[in-house]
Amino acid sequence: MILRNLYDSDKHELFFLRSNNAVNKYIERKEEKNISETLRFISLINKGIKQNKWIYWAICLKNNKNLIGTICLWNFSTNQKIAEIGYELNSHFQKQGIINEAINSIIDFAFNEIKLQEIEAYTHKKNISSKNLLVKNNFKINENRKDIDYINNIILSLKKNDFMCK
Repeated sequence: MILRNLYDSDKHELFFLRSNNAVNKYIERKEEKNISETLRFISLINKGIKQNKWIYWAICLKNNKNLIGTICLWNFSTNQKIAEIGYELNSHFQKQGIINEAINSIIDFAFNEIKLQEIEAYTHKKNISSKNLLVKNNFKINENRKDIDYINNIILSLKKNDFMCK
């Protein structure tokens, strides 16, 4: 697996991710209807990267540079010490350890390069695969917090100290 920038040439693969029912089963977002909407999304993402609003990567296989998923750090706290991780993967590539590898890379980057103190993850309470993946990576369910925007989400977090003890 490699992580790289998102390009306009990723539009077809990204459109698939953002409009596929299997990929979006547990994601509450407006479905993209056409490639033009996907190109606007790519432009928005790249503009936000330049403005330091978020960090966003395309996930590809080492032997094929086509996008198969995405992973990001976004929703940074005001003091830049906490960020949310988000990810999605083409269902044909799920259950192969790809997202686990990507998450591990992003956790290392977040704590060691940009010096975050905590990473949060919001996932649908019925998305057992995502929840298990996060728990496997030392994320802990935060029972005291609720996602007020999406009541079906649970919030998990990984503190830098817990990562260092791994």
